[in-house]
Amino acid sequence: MILITGAGRGIGKYLFERFHHEGYVVSGTYNLSSAPLCHLAFKVDITRPSEIQMWLNMVNPHLKELVLVNCAGINYTSFAHKADLGKWADVINVNLIGTFNVIHAVLPIMRKEGYGRIINLSSVVARKPVPGASAYAASKAGLLGMIKSLSAENASKGITINNLNLGYFNIGMINEVTDEYQEKLMGEIPAHSFGNPEEILRIIMTLIDTPYINGASIDMNGGLY
Repeated sequence: MILITGAGRGIGKYLFERFHHEGYVVSGTYNLSSAPLCHLAFKVDITRPSEIQMWLNMVNPHLKELVLVNCAGINYTSFAHKADLGKWADVINVNLIGTFNVIHAVLPIMRKEGYGRIINLSSVVARKPVPGASAYAASKAGLLGMIKSLSAENASKGITINNLNLGYFNIGMINEVTDEYQEKLMGEIPAHSFGNPEEILRIIMTLIDTPYINGASIDMNGGLY
């Protein structure tokens, strides 16, 4: 079964629909967005472990050969000296702690079965200086360190845990900025283009099929750094 957090919009929605179309048993979460059109989509706040457990209980009959793709995330842009501390912390709570909450909930299932694939969507912003992005950058940089420990803890149980460090793609948050800013970003990318979400799907399938890739943070950014 494939579990996708943040399946209500952007990359998460794209992946949910593609896996569903390909005939996989897939369940997704949404929270602040609209629900995916599937009976296995559930409203879940991943900062609340009790809601994550309720989700897993609802899909319990399908919890075999689990693949977890963590797409849920929020953003908050502000220079640090002007930042609202509550909004700054919200980003950490969703993007980093929330992601860990979901991993924490599925690991016992994966360890018992002796199989699991966990793929987190991280970001080029974790390594690239972007003014105003301290909350988002910190949340995504935290994923880089977290998977090193988690992969070492679980590799002997047939579980791999990897990150995809995404640059800018023709989907999701890029559509929330102006055309002028999109042109500026594209000018900074050596490939001179945004990525196609199909490429994300292909890398995820490779990670599912390749157990020796573990604890890795794979850059998908068109050469941007």
